[in-house]
Amino acid sequence: MAHKTQPEPTISSLLRARTEAGDFPSAVYLVTERGRPVFADAIGNAVVEPYRIAASLQTIYDLASLTKPLVTGLLCARRIDAGELTLDGSVAQYLPEFERTDKQMITVRQLLTHTSGLPAWRPIYILAEGKRDRALKVIAGEELEYLPGARVVYSDLGFISLGFLLERITGKQLSELARFEIFEALRLQSTFFNPDIAMQTGIAACETGNAYERATSREMGAPDYANWRESPIWGEVHDGNAHFLGGAAGHAGLFSTANETSRIAAQFLAQQSEILSPLTCDLFTTNMTDGLDEARSIAWQLAATPESAAGLALPPDSFGHSGFTGTSCWIDPHRERVFVLLTNRTHARALPFANINSVRREFHSLAVNALQNREH
Repeated sequence: MAHKTQPEPTISSLLRARTEAGDFPSAVYLVTERGRPVFADAIGNAVVEPYRIAASLQTIYDLASLTKPLVTGLLCARRIDAGELTLDGSVAQYLPEFERTDKQMITVRQLLTHTSGLPAWRPIYILAEGKRDRALKVIAGEELEYLPGARVVYSDLGFISLGFLLERITGKQLSELARFEIFEALRLQSTFFNPDIAMQTGIAACETGNAYERATSREMGAPDYANWRESPIWGEVHDGNAHFLGGAAGHAGLFSTANETSRIAAQFLAQQSEILSPLTCDLFTTNMTDGLDEARSIAWQLAATPESAAGLALPPDSFGHSGFTGTSCWIDPHRERVFVLLTNRTHARALPFANINSVRREFHSLAVNALQNREH
């Protein structure tokens, strides 16, 4: 795919300026239209420490929270398609741990749209006292922060729960489900959970140790923890909860290239999907949180959300997502365009990490402009 594309000068120039300013050490972008690649480039160094490795179009990134829509959302949509999962079914029907007074009414839809009432984040690796099999019990035991359905509060805990839900209803590990139903079905070669150690030099590096999560845990008053990672996180998942859960979880853990990220993103488009029905694809453009502070569909944020990273260049029912490591993917369903921007903003930089939403907005604006200029 890469050899058919060309760099888009204004996009490459923007990203080069931001790498030089220290926002992120590397950036790879890909813009596709109707399944065909149009613009792509790789800028900067995917690894700066312990030594330098230049980024390429083949560089594999830790996609972080892009795991939520690209794996968990897609696998849930397949179950909805097959009639095995009901959007308005109670989560407790699938996960008995949720059979509690405050949580028995939480629905699958509410987990998928971040309206369940669950907190945004907790250091499960601390609260579960190192025991993975206690993770779901810890989540179910958390106090709800608001009435289910009343607000949108982006929650890792909700998507970790969905990962467990998929495992319960299929009897398979999430990583196995994803490999069989997504990676192998789409013939992907560079997309996986838990990359092999031999692949490390082809992967963009992340933060040195878990300084960010450590500071956040301290602010929350969490108990002391002896197992913080201290060395560069490179070739293993950056997210602490996903690492604790074995590298594959409902909220994080996916690694991929820009090209293969775009291939998975195409599965959400009715005209291109090889693994979902057109009717199910309609769910991704449907605002299920009308009247709340964010416009959300199943697993995705809609561009109708005020101040979204889509910017003003994408139609309101475009949908997208970002990842903490510096990744993003946005989809314009009308023009069948996919915009992938992968950076590793958590690598070789002192805290705080750069907020790159303005870069994402400008990337989309420049890309749409360049696509329109091609048409004239």
